[in-house]
Amino acid sequence: MNHMIETNPLLERLPKHLRQFIKPQCYEDYTPENQAVWRYVMRKNVAYLGEVAHDSYIKGLQQTGISIERIPSMYGMNRILKEIGWAAVAVDGFIPPAAFMEFQAYNVLVIASDIRHLVHIAYTPAPDIIHEGAGHAPIIANPEYAEYLRRFGEIGCKAISSAKDYELYEAVRRLSILKENAESTMEEVEQAENQINDIQKSMGAPSEMAQIRNLHWWTVEYGLIGTLDAPKIYGAGLLSSIGESNWCMTDRVKKQLYTVAAAQQTFDITKPQPQLYVTPDFAHLSSVLEEFADTMALRTGGYPGVQKLIDSSALGTIELSTGLQVSGIFARVITSGQGRVAYVQTKGATALSYRDRELIGHGTDTHVEGFGTAVGRLKGINLAIEDMSPRDLRAYDIYEGEKVRLEFEGGVAVVGKIITGTRNLQGKIVLISFSECRVTYRDEVLFEPEWGCYDMAVGASVVAAYAGAADVQSFDLMTHKTSPTTHTSTLDEATQELHRLFQSVRAIREGDNTIFALEVVASLAQQNHPNNWLLFLEIYELLVDRTVEQDQNLKQEVFEHLQKLKLQCPEFGFLIDDGVELLHAVEV
Repeated sequence: MNHMIETNPLLERLPKHLRQFIKPQCYEDYTPENQAVWRYVMRKNVAYLGEVAHDSYIKGLQQTGISIERIPSMYGMNRILKEIGWAAVAVDGFIPPAAFMEFQAYNVLVIASDIRHLVHIAYTPAPDIIHEGAGHAPIIANPEYAEYLRRFGEIGCKAISSAKDYELYEAVRRLSILKENAESTMEEVEQAENQINDIQKSMGAPSEMAQIRNLHWWTVEYGLIGTLDAPKIYGAGLLSSIGESNWCMTDRVKKQLYTVAAAQQTFDITKPQPQLYVTPDFAHLSSVLEEFADTMALRTGGYPGVQKLIDSSALGTIELSTGLQVSGIFARVITSGQGRVAYVQTKGATALSYRDRELIGHGTDTHVEGFGTAVGRLKGINLAIEDMSPRDLRAYDIYEGEKVRLEFEGGVAVVGKIITGTRNLQGKIVLISFSECRVTYRDEVLFEPEWGCYDMAVGASVVAAYAGAADVQSFDLMTHKTSPTTHTSTLDEATQELHRLFQSVRAIREGDNTIFALEVVASLAQQNHPNNWLLFLEIYELLVDRTVEQDQNLKQEVFEHLQKLKLQCPEFGFLIDDGVELLHAVEV
């Protein structure tokens, strides 16, 4: 089978800074035990979720081509997802939230291609292909939900983070890897948990990214739909967790109506959730999203928006009322007495854009050391510069070759000789370039003539502020370094034998026993792998329909061994019971 990712127009549209997160699926790295884990979860899910999941789930499994029997290949998923307007890519575990959401904005589903170990079959804090492939993918076949997911990504990737958010992301990623790694020590896990607790205590007020991440968690990951009394499951975290999908349906989990207030409800990724939110329908999700977006700097702009960018210490963009966009790391904002933005200053490489396209001659090569500009109206003049006609501009000496003094209401003064102006498609002037220019704020000099040409952005106000660049081509965003990488276990001789036994069971089930006969598999399992309950369950499955007396004896032996394992490992008892019950239901 070819496991290369099939070409998909959606993938070809992805910008380079998103492509850096994509990795090959390496389908051949999945072990026979991995395949058995996938099969157990999917058989259990389809049997149980057919009753408690939203109708879109079972239909979506068929539409997205996800098989119960085998871990899906990205090749096959992309070929089928293309028909519903989506694509999928493999990544290495957690990726930064902004990147995850931006993929969604391009209608691309991010799938962590690792798969959970058997010890974490019921629930894993690490993203894996069961969570992503069997949880997220089927529901996007529902058009209303798919549009919500795309729109969420479009808005979410603009949310401004705090300086602490990325630190928390790295800590959570590290903890999820340690918990999924069978070789991790209790001390390592405890240290990682303590690190997260320490970071969370010092987070301060939740950033926009933290709040929208909460909304994502309580909908896309852990959402319920329908009525409070009889909800259905649609969140991928619940759909992919055979333990929590049962737990969430009990009265021990509080159910409440999904509103924008969920943005303030934090979560613990490593534990089952004590409360969940119920949306009446998928359209309601979009309404709440838009309600939250109305509170974001993306739509409110102003001084608070600029200050959020300064606090983030990360690449961000402001948009002025003319549509001119300034992208960089914002370092300072000066306000007028009324709290309006009077001046903004970036540090380091900065780019100017209009409608998300960099203005020619105003990239990071030009504005290498930062960019500063006055914002607002001119003092004593009711007409904003951007609204002035050519005749008005001439009357106020805002004209090529004129030496002019522009005094702004916020207290900033720009004195210099006008070189030229840049206009937008509507004819409004958006940028004025000066020579011999000095810019001052009260007694402070903000720009000196000897510093060269001064470019002043034109805009009566800051109408938007958001994370990232207006034109992603303006900056080198190829900075992704995953630390540490997800864990890959070393296969010793005993593990290799275990995988051969799982493969033998699969081969027998599919009509081939060229590796080991079932009796040999059972004997070797008893001798060398007595605690691997899933292997014994798979053996038992093959014996359920057999009527030969010798097979009946073996069947009884295997069943009794499974009952013994339930006593020895009670944490897996319900998994064994569920597996046996499912087999007997099929038998009947």
